[in-house]
Amino acid sequence: MIQHASIRPIGLVPGPQSEHGNAIRLAGGMVYASRFAVVLRRDGQVVERWLASPDTIAEVIGNLPDQCGAEAEAQWSNLTLAHPPLALGARTIRLDQPQVMGILNVTPDSFSDGGAHDSPDAAREHAAAMVEAGAGIIDVGGESTRPGAKPLWEGDEIARVVPAIDACVAMGAAVSIDTRKAAVMEAALEAGAHMVNDVSGLAHDPRSAEVVARAGVPVVLMHAPGAAGEDLHEGGEYENVVFEVFDALRARRDVALSAGIEARNILLDPGIGFGKSLAENLALINALPLFHVLGHPLMLGASRKRMIGALSNEAEADARLGGSIALAMKGMDAGVQMLRVHDVPETVQARNVWRGLRDAALTDFADLPG
Repeated sequence: MIQHASIRPIGLVPGPQSEHGNAIRLAGGMVYASRFAVVLRRDGQVVERWLASPDTIAEVIGNLPDQCGAEAEAQWSNLTLAHPPLALGARTIRLDQPQVMGILNVTPDSFSDGGAHDSPDAAREHAAAMVEAGAGIIDVGGESTRPGAKPLWEGDEIARVVPAIDACVAMGAAVSIDTRKAAVMEAALEAGAHMVNDVSGLAHDPRSAEVVARAGVPVVLMHAPGAAGEDLHEGGEYENVVFEVFDALRARRDVALSAGIEARNILLDPGIGFGKSLAENLALINALPLFHVLGHPLMLGASRKRMIGALSNEAEADARLGGSIALAMKGMDAGVQMLRVHDVPETVQARNVWRGLRDAALTDFADLPG
């Protein structure tokens, strides 16, 4: 019998004073949590659920089965873990506030902007515009991962991404390489990329974890059900998508740690849209605060995704800005540290307004007695 406990923040507040101090700062960011669901699973099935607050959580954890107590204690500690900044070349990306990662697809067949930026001049111009608009990181990808896309030979992928990385590095941008192939990672890092974003969670290529560990760079581990094969979307069948994705990300994190990748260099992404139905994507986004208990910064990549079209009269990919902003705001409310988006100026503006609201809430004591 395998038992696991999970602590899911379910009550989020704009500041601790609204709860008379009975709230925690979630993952060192600008979101505070005051109520929590402690969920006990046995052989994958939920068997018990308790509600707790910061002043009662110790009692609830103390009543868990012995083998789950230490796990729950670690999760509670992780919920308040302040993550150090990412050192990406000359740039420092703070994680105490949401950051925006701009997408630079140098592909002819990506679902949203395929062919728009695959010439060197177009890629350079788009990257410069995203940096100027406030993107903290530029994520360069050379292989489409949309459903039905054909796998790309690593040599062709390298030929696509290296010129774009050269251009981004030359303008002083922090650069991430979006790939699942070790050879592409090596070429990109040699060209000056500062981090790796692997949609397979380092499962696709057996050399990838070694490459990242040796380079000592940050890496994003994303969940995809078909991560080990060619089709990332294959095998997406879940009984409880939230906990199954949670367990899968924890397993990939443990593989990364075993390979020598430092904990501070690991970010996690639940993989919205990869082998998941509309209902499953919505469940994951609503459960984002849970993933903080794994102890790593979170990235949300929901920009222009199919789920937005499904909820808005089948709007085409380039007409999903409103939905993309709504999901970005939801991610920020959940304490997500990194938003991977196509529409950088609009998302940065939304982030800045969101931060203004948070700053105002933290200094607002108007309804408290003097």
